[in-house]
Amino acid sequence: MIRVNPHYQKLQASYLFADIAQRVRAFQQRRPDAELIRLGIGDVTEPLPPACVTAFHAAVDDLTRTESFRGYGPEQGYGFLREAIARHDFQARGAQIDADEIFVSDGAKCDVGNFQELFATDIRVAIPDPVYPVYVDTNVMAGRTGAVVHERYEGLVYLPCTADNGYVPQIPDAPVDLAYLCSPNNPTGATMTRGELQTWVDWARAHRALILFDAAYEAFIRDDALPHSIYEIPGAREVAIEFRSYSKTAGFTGVRCAYTVVPRDCMAWQAGGEAVALHALWNRRHTTKFNGVSYPVQRAAEAVYTPEGQQQVRALTDGYLRNAQAIRAGLQALGLPCTGGDNSPYIWVDTGRDAWEFFDLLLEKAAVVCTPGAGFGRCGQHHVRISAFNSYANVKAAMQRIAQALA
Repeated sequence: MIRVNPHYQKLQASYLFADIAQRVRAFQQRRPDAELIRLGIGDVTEPLPPACVTAFHAAVDDLTRTESFRGYGPEQGYGFLREAIARHDFQARGAQIDADEIFVSDGAKCDVGNFQELFATDIRVAIPDPVYPVYVDTNVMAGRTGAVVHERYEGLVYLPCTADNGYVPQIPDAPVDLAYLCSPNNPTGATMTRGELQTWVDWARAHRALILFDAAYEAFIRDDALPHSIYEIPGAREVAIEFRSYSKTAGFTGVRCAYTVVPRDCMAWQAGGEAVALHALWNRRHTTKFNGVSYPVQRAAEAVYTPEGQQQVRALTDGYLRNAQAIRAGLQALGLPCTGGDNSPYIWVDTGRDAWEFFDLLLEKAAVVCTPGAGFGRCGQHHVRISAFNSYANVKAAMQRIAQALA
């Protein structure tokens, strides 16, 4: 008799975005003529940067010729991309990250979810609330939690992120081995300052803890005072793993390319106290379970770092930020408190009412899709996340509809 992993039975009955999709389908069946505007799931809507498309085509052409054909590539990523990442994303900002500390993958979500495999099941994990669901669910699957009690899993340390603390997680007051951080944050759009990140790094070094830092939205930072990487913070190489993605940076949601940084200085410990380099462990896991990102995709990602690519990516993210600023201004004019939308493509809205009730109101009265904050954790109740990933014309139309629906 084959038995299932019992920890999967602890997962909440359905996934947030599946719930949204079900409600949207039901709405479309009732009102097939309604012109729906989607400001919910954070999928991009604009085409790939031309520099990436040109590189993509050229790399495909390489595969048509014997002399330039590529088969299996290095699981960690081709040197041309890893070196470009190290120079542009880290060394140019004063962060000493080497190319061989970068692991190219098919998505930051995958890496964030998979990295916890390196650790014992009895470690203590801290999770911000609200939070991107993959942080929680993969630890549930691994057996690090009990059942859900009052909307939270037993065994996790939750870090409330509310208006009172600017939606930024505070240092836990309970013993913790592993903490997840995300800045700019999904879903709240909040960003962490250098001082706030330094406090976390100092805490991790003092407690031999580890930070998993999700920087998937760093390309939207426009405030020069804000760090783009945790490795801009002194001491972070010893205690932090960073995850990056081209999904929102260059519109690669359907192309699939990302990377994870694992510094050689970053350690975990065996039961007897012996240090183990996480770089070696992740390399072993990566080479065992992953066969690498395709050559054309990596050439397309490399083109992000050309002068043309940098200009085009900046224009792409500027366009989404223009949308975000219009959304935030429109909602604030309606008297709804917001965060995000300045250095982030997400706007976190305090609706003052049940999150799913507000979702249904916008869907039924405005034909606009948002994301209920309750799906991101208990502290997300009474909030919704609105995404700027759409055209400016659709954003303006959506804000007009929302204003009428709330009038």
